[in-house]
Amino acid sequence: MTFIRPEAVTALRRWREVLAGIGVLALALLWLFGRPGLLQLMGYPMLIIAGVLIWIGVQRARFRIDAGGAGAVQVDEGQITYFGPLTGGATAVADLERLTLDRGLTPAHWRLDAADTPALLIPVNAEGADALFDAFARLPGLRTERMLSELTKGQDQAVVIWERNPLRPAHIRLH
Repeated sequence: MTFIRPEAVTALRRWREVLAGIGVLALALLWLFGRPGLLQLMGYPMLIIAGVLIWIGVQRARFRIDAGGAGAVQVDEGQITYFGPLTGGATAVADLERLTLDRGLTPAHWRLDAADTPALLIPVNAEGADALFDAFARLPGLRTERMLSELTKGQDQAVVIWERNPLRPAHIRLH
């Protein structure tokens, strides 16, 4: 018998890193304002750790979208694999040339373009798609905040999030 509603469990899982950071923050404040001594000195580094945990947790929570979409994603040692009901494929993160968020499809899809392979389309709500956050973070020059803001916009167009070798001159902005 469960005492917590499934929606609450889903929300807690989405924000789990933030909740862990809040727990570390509470412990750090307890140590800082407790008795003077060695634990009080350890409170200052714990404050920094708590801040980093909360900051990273907020980014990851914004990236996570309710699962239950078509297919499953697996990220293993720099290899992104998508197992879909109609399509699928694999590509290495190191081989990516372009990352696009295609909001014209329902639901929105990540489009991964790599050299010498067909484009890999992954629904943003596929099972395990939250593992893509760490894979995308490895891309050199990726602006994480821009990616997260584009993910929450409600427009119906494809947006290039990252390119290895931009097709436009460097002085012209992407958006």
